[in-house]
Amino acid sequence: MAKRAKPTAKRPAATKMPRVASGELRTLLDFVRYATSRFIEAGLVFAHGTTDPVAEAAFLVCETLHLHPDQFETFATARVTAAEARAILDVIARRVTSRKPAAYLVNKIYMRGLPFHVDERTIVPRSFIGELLDSHFGGDDDGAGGSLIADPADVESVLDLCTGSGCLAILASRNFPNARIDAVDLSRDALAVAARNIADYGLEDRVTLHRGDLFKPLGGGRYDLIISNPPYVDAQGMADLPRECRAEPKLAFDGGVDGLDIVRRILDEAKRHLTPQGGLLCEIGRCRPALEAAYPQLPLLWLDTEDSRGEVFWIAAADL
Repeated sequence: MAKRAKPTAKRPAATKMPRVASGELRTLLDFVRYATSRFIEAGLVFAHGTTDPVAEAAFLVCETLHLHPDQFETFATARVTAAEARAILDVIARRVTSRKPAAYLVNKIYMRGLPFHVDERTIVPRSFIGELLDSHFGGDDDGAGGSLIADPADVESVLDLCTGSGCLAILASRNFPNARIDAVDLSRDALAVAARNIADYGLEDRVTLHRGDLFKPLGGGRYDLIISNPPYVDAQGMADLPRECRAEPKLAFDGGVDGLDIVRRILDEAKRHLTPQGGLLCEIGRCRPALEAAYPQLPLLWLDTEDSRGEVFWIAAADL
């Protein structure tokens, strides 16, 4: 599901890109500065893996030049060729004029430093759960006691509900090396993207895709861990979605009037699909007040990340 969109300062959208003469922009930094100015001028919204115009500009420049984002600083002052300059200017112009998410323009997004294919068939992944799998499910070898499991190697089964492009299932396969992973989605198109990503990482033998409505295609299967980033945008949020987010599948956003239609079903059914020592990790965006009002008896543990507060909860099977 989507993080909250972060718009630039509101300004009238530019109707025409300024002309750039050959040689005026030379280095990667030059193009990032130019793109940043155009994005601010157009009042773009950033909610798809980058949170500000500078980060998005650097992402698009690197992808156009076939560089990993971590390589930007190394080549920041390097000059680009004339052909590369035309390609960069083209993708900047398409971002401004189409208002599509940058990830759709280059068919790529990074999560936890890993590249994944994305296109209009699936929501652009930007879940906080990937970070939490690293920070709260790595075991207690450091003695800090912050992990919710004793040993990741003991996790034998993981379920990823509403998997979308399959990114969280793939990240889970790296965090839990001995686990078999089932990933479920209602969208046939999203599952096609997930299948591509799973194949790219050679995980066909460990990650199994299922098409269906939440737990229905799984029978009586039980799991040591259920993770989910379901649709959770409420009715007001759906009405206020920026143009960038409207380019994504509506099915991946719409959580009903209060945003909890899918989350309620997950909470009500999860215990029947968890092992006794298992638990549920679920992202719900800004729905925490509504969820706590609906389930005041549940001892939900709210987990924070570098960029979020109170948007993901954990609950043990024994407490459901």
